[in-house]
Amino acid sequence: MPALNILSNMFTTIYNNETRRKRECIVLPSSKFASEVLRVMQKHRYIGEFEQVDDGRAGKFRIQLLAKINKCGIITPRFSVKKDAYFNWERQFLPAYSMGILLVSTSKGIMSHHEAQAQGLGGVLVGYVY
Repeated sequence: MPALNILSNMFTTIYNNETRRKRECIVLPSSKFASEVLRVMQKHRYIGEFEQVDDGRAGKFRIQLLAKINKCGIITPRFSVKKDAYFNWERQFLPAYSMGILLVSTSKGIMSHHEAQAQGLGGVLVGYVY
């Protein structure tokens, strides 16, 4: 699944640069899937501004790092989750209830599990950040 490879590469790059405390990083390749995940991370203040850089090939993202990420990763296999079952997955992937987000692919796009729960949506778990 190419989308999982993109997400895995993106999370690895962001996490490695976070541990080195750099101010920005370059993530490649870019896709619509990656930009949706970055928007969710930006909305929850894990990263700052990001921009797509056209390099004449697949493209890249330049991401401003805010030094707030302890761990991020993809969830494989992609588990289906019902709208009222997020609590069990939070306990499995996040260190505490109020710490971190699960990234969920829903019929309305990629969003955090808090947003999906508020809208009463189930979906497929994609990744986590805390």
